[in-house]
Amino acid sequence: MSSLEILGFALGTSFASGLNLYATVAALGLLHRFGAIELPPQLHAFSHPWVLGLALFLFVVEFFADKVPYLDSLWDAIHTFIRPPAAALTAYAAFASVPEPWRIAAALASASVALTAHGTKASTRAAVNASPEPFSNWLASIGEDLTVLGSIWLVFNHPLIMLILVGGFIALAAWLIPKLFRLAKNGFQMLRARLRRKEPTEPVAKPS
Repeated sequence: MSSLEILGFALGTSFASGLNLYATVAALGLLHRFGAIELPPQLHAFSHPWVLGLALFLFVVEFFADKVPYLDSLWDAIHTFIRPPAAALTAYAAFASVPEPWRIAAALASASVALTAHGTKASTRAAVNASPEPFSNWLASIGEDLTVLGSIWLVFNHPLIMLILVGGFIALAAWLIPKLFRLAKNGFQMLRARLRRKEPTEPVAKPS
C-alpha cells in the first residue's frame, strides 16, 4: 500500500470504527479472507476465525441493541472507551513501516477521527430518542451500517476521496455536535418529565 492508501485506510477505518467498530472489523476480516482486499500484514489477524467470530457475534448484539431507544445511548456510552482506542491501535499497526513518532501521530489522529464520529453518532441517537416512535432509531442504525460499508469501499478504491470526506465530516461535526447535544439534552428532559407524570401518587389518608 502507498502512503496515501495507508493514510486513507487509517482515517477511513477510524471513521467507520467510530460508527460501528464490530461491523468494521468483521467487514475487513471477511473481505481479506475471501481475497477481495489485501490488508496490511500487521492486520491479517482480522481474518482469523476467532477474531472474525467474535466481531460477528458482537456486531449481531450491537445490531439489535442499536435499534432500541435509550439502550442505544447506553451502548454508545460504554463504547466511548472502546471505539477510539481500537481505531488508534488499528492505525498504529497499519503504520508499522514508518518511524515511531509518525506511528504515534497516526494513532492519535485516528483516535480523534473515531471519537468525533462516535460523538456525532451518540449525540444524534440521543436526540432521535426524543421521538416517541422507534422507526427513526431503526433508520439511523441501518444508515450507519451502510455508511460503514461505503467507507470501507472508498478506503480501498478511492482513498483520496475518503480523506476529503473525513476532513469535511470533522469540520461539519465541529459545527453540528453542540446543536445535537442541546437536542439530546432536551430529549432526556422530556423523557424525565414523562416518567415523573407516570409515577403513582400516594393516596390521601381519610380522616378517622
